[in-house]
Amino acid sequence: MRPFEQHWQTYMSEFINVGIIGLGVMGQRMLARLDSHPRLRATHVWDADPQTVARTLATYPRLMPAANAESLIATAGLASLYIATPPAPHMALSNLAFDAKLAVFCEKPLTVDFDSARQTIERIEREAHRAAVNFSLASSPGLAALDAAWQERPAGFLGEPQKVSIEIAFAAWPRPWQAAAGAWLSERTEGGFTREVLSHFVFVLQRVLGRAVVRSSSPVYPSDGHSAETALTALLEASGIPIEVTARVGGDVDDSNRLTLRGDAGEIELREWFGAYRRREGAFWDTIGDPAELRARGQVDQLTQWVALVEGRPHSLPGFAESLAVQVTIEALLAGA
Repeated sequence: MRPFEQHWQTYMSEFINVGIIGLGVMGQRMLARLDSHPRLRATHVWDADPQTVARTLATYPRLMPAANAESLIATAGLASLYIATPPAPHMALSNLAFDAKLAVFCEKPLTVDFDSARQTIERIEREAHRAAVNFSLASSPGLAALDAAWQERPAGFLGEPQKVSIEIAFAAWPRPWQAAAGAWLSERTEGGFTREVLSHFVFVLQRVLGRAVVRSSSPVYPSDGHSAETALTALLEASGIPIEVTARVGGDVDDSNRLTLRGDAGEIELREWFGAYRRREGAFWDTIGDPAELRARGQVDQLTQWVALVEGRPHSLPGFAESLAVQVTIEALLAGA
C-alpha cells in the first residue's frame, strides 16, 4: 500500500467524538443516528433532568454522563458539540464550545435574543469558528431540486416563476411525539409551530430565492397571554415572487406541510417534509423519488456535511448568520404586520 493510501485509510477510520447537551426528542433522535455512523461518535452527554440521563445511559451504556454542561464542553478529546436544548442557552453554550475549540452543531430556532446572536456571529467570523444549525431540509434532495428549478428559469420546466404557497397544519400543538420536549414548545416566548416548523420552509425559500420581506402577517394567539400561536396567515415577497402562508392548529393529521413553487409552465412541490414532486402545466404530478428514500439520503448527507464542518472543509449546512436571517423573518411573522 502506498503511503498516501495508508494515511487516507487511517484518516477515514478516525472517530470524531461528539458531546451532546439536551437529551429530549431531538437529542434522542441524533443519538440514534450517530450510533451507527462510521465517523461521528457520541461519547459524552448531559441533560438538566437526571432521569432523562439515566434512561439514555440504559439505552446507550457506553456513553459518559457529564456533571454539567460546562464540564462536558471542557472534556478532553471532543471535536464537536451538538446542542439540543431549548433556544435560550444556545448562544452561551456555543461560545463556551468556541472557547474549547469545538465545532458546534445547534438545533433551531437559533435564538430569540438577536443581540447575543449577532455578537456570536461576529465572533465566529472574527475567530473563524466552525458552527452550523440543524435545518434538516438543507441536505434534502427536494431542496436541491427546487434550487435547480429556480436556477433554470425561465427556460426550465417551471417557465417564469409566479408565486409560492406554504400550507402547514397540525392536529395539536405540540405534536404528540414532542410531549417529552418540555412546556416551552407550547409557549409564546420560544415555542410555537412558526418557529419550529414554518422556519424550515422559510429557510428553504431564503436559500433559494434570497431574503424574504414580510408584507403582511396575522398570527392568532390564545387569550391567556402566554400560549403560542394557533394560526397564521401571511404574505411575503422574495426576488419579486409573492409567498402566501397558511398555517393552523386543528388539521386532520398530526403534521401536514406543503411548499409549492409555481411557474407559468409547471410547478415543483415539497410535500410532507422530504417528499418532492413536479409537473408540467396540466399534467400529473411526478415524484422526484420515493419519500422514504429521499429522507434517508438527506439524513446521510447531513451527517456527511457535519463531518466536513468539523474538519474545516466546505459544507452545505446553514451557518449562524443564515439561520439568524431566517429567525428575523420568523419573528416578524409572529409580531404581525
